[in-house]
Amino acid sequence: MTTIERRVTVDQPLEKVFEYLSDFTTTNEWDPGTVETVRVSGDGGVGTTYRNTTSFAGMKTQLTYVVEKLEPGKVIALHGENGTVVARDTMTFARTTTGTAVTYVAVFDFKGLVKYVAPLMAPLFKKLGDDAANGMREALGRL
Repeated sequence: MTTIERRVTVDQPLEKVFEYLSDFTTTNEWDPGTVETVRVSGDGGVGTTYRNTTSFAGMKTQLTYVVEKLEPGKVIALHGENGTVVARDTMTFARTTTGTAVTYVAVFDFKGLVKYVAPLMAPLFKKLGDDAANGMREALGRL
């Protein structure tokens, strides 16, 4: 299992930050690994399905994400899966004295032969997490 955790703090109101990030299609704007995320069904709440196409380590892959938990202003959790990985993405939100802190945790549980190669890709996952945090910080700063 591989876990990426980053905390991003911005001078933006919590409500605005939550509204933006709870629409998972915004990964198109802030996640450098995302090629495209589209909403397949739902209204953004629990049960909403997204199709996410990602480029990682030179390969494109597609995951179907489903919103499993959504508490406005507090947390959004999604479960993504395809033939080689189960991904769990959770964003938690907290007010700060000047804005909002977002803690983003992505947990990848690889299947099949990929699970044996994944530990060798630790530097790539670190870079992915760092780049996503920087992208999120920049996108939220523009709100």
